[in-house]
Amino acid sequence: MGLCPCPCRAALLPGGLLFLLLLADPALPAGRPPPVVLGLCTTEHPGPPSFLMVWMCMSPALGRPSHWSSWTPAKAVWAPIFTPWWKALWAGATHGVRMSREPPTTGAEPQEMIEAMYQLYGGPVVLVAHSMGNMYTLYFLQRQPQAWKDKYIRAFVALGAPWGGVAKTLRVLASGDNNRIPVISPLKIREQQRSAVSTSWLLPYNYTWSPEKVFVRTPTTNYTLRDYHQFFQDIGFEDGWLMRQDTEGLVETMVPPGVQMHCLYGTGVPTPDSFYYESLPDRDPKIYFGDGDGTVNLQSALHCQTWRNHQEQEVSLQALPGSEHIEMLANATTLAYLKRVLLGP
Repeated sequence: MGLCPCPCRAALLPGGLLFLLLLADPALPAGRPPPVVLGLCTTEHPGPPSFLMVWMCMSPALGRPSHWSSWTPAKAVWAPIFTPWWKALWAGATHGVRMSREPPTTGAEPQEMIEAMYQLYGGPVVLVAHSMGNMYTLYFLQRQPQAWKDKYIRAFVALGAPWGGVAKTLRVLASGDNNRIPVISPLKIREQQRSAVSTSWLLPYNYTWSPEKVFVRTPTTNYTLRDYHQFFQDIGFEDGWLMRQDTEGLVETMVPPGVQMHCLYGTGVPTPDSFYYESLPDRDPKIYFGDGDGTVNLQSALHCQTWRNHQEQEVSLQALPGSEHIEMLANATTLAYLKRVLLGP
């Protein structure tokens, strides 16, 4: 088979990773599961344009990844994440796919890649995104004509999507977040985390959260989503306010994607919901927890259901009880759901 590259541009969701997959629809000859190429992105230095990319191409016939690009240092790190995906989706398949010997260019447009896959495999494409990849995918879809989406996109599967922002972002910006890695001081990595423009993009939004909700408290001040400007001033990071202004309008979350949607989200995992700082911003806060997947708050993930009355295409939601933000990638329900979307019942 020919080339089917998957471009992606991304920055880390605080405490998580991002990846975007483009998978060919099973509109292929009978008995032939659709081929798949996985693209994984993470930031070397958070914030565009610096990021490293890991590319893996599936070989269903061999039952293992058929190609790792030789230009990335992160092969061993990410391999375990993909193992359950290719085992679950491609067991028993009889054909493979391959990648170009040349690395894909980071400047390639997703629209061109999707159209190329449509032509190559003879059918529309399923988009699968995790974490912040969903925001990038939504941004892309909102800028495509409906006729184009009707032709080229079969479905969009969103895993752990932070549609309405995440409360955890305020802690990341204020005092840093080491993601429970004890040998790393949150304050040591705070500057790097602040430098990612995408971090400010993920602050909670008023279409999901009440404007009265207090996210951060100190002995003298309460901060709601209406107090972001003051918050940035008080933590000594006024550039963050400019970043927020630049990014908050990128995605119109009340505007549906205009494609068939499958939203999978974790529940029942204690998820940071608000913070109390005895001294802002240079000390760790007391954390108050709510429901979600440990990173994405439940009310943010559930924003997907508001699209049901705003588009003709079906919008399906699937809860993943007890599934943590990263662990949902290997969740049995997730894998079975993806298999149904791609290969049918």
